Amino acid sequence: MKVILKENIAALGTVGSVVEVTRGYARNFLIPQGKALEATPGNLALMEQTKTKWVQAAEQEQEEARALAARLEGLSVTIAQRVGEAERLYGSVTAAMIAAALEAQGLEVDRKQLELEEPIKKLGTYEIPVRLSPEILAQITVEVVSENA
Repeated sequence: MKVILKENIAALGTVGSVVEVTRGYARNFLIPQGKALEATPGNLALMEQTKTKWVQAAEQEQEEARALAARLEGLSVTIAQRVGEAERLYGSVTAAMIAAALEAQGLEVDRKQLELEEPIKKLGTYEIPVRLSPEILAQITVEVVSENA
């Protein structure tokens, strides 16, 4: 079944592209979630009319991502945690905690944008990549310190 994508989907394509997917994937997921439209002649004509709006919106999102990347680049975040023996943390520092620390500094970053391979379980300084868009990547420094220090 051919569908028109209404948003970027990593495995399928970009906004406005016409792709072939299985009927079940289209009817049960893409169309009900508002991620795609069935590729009928009427929808194709509608897509041509709104394609310029989608392109402008995508360009604006890219500009916002670039501006945020410039603010994030070289930024350092300090997170204090309780520490046990051998400088191991009680619990761990997760992407959600880092996102909350960034939000406290006035920067809106979703935890899913932080490419943290696994939670941080030891004291130290870590370089964390932040994927703001498929093409834009920024690096932040996260310093995990002892709560008692």
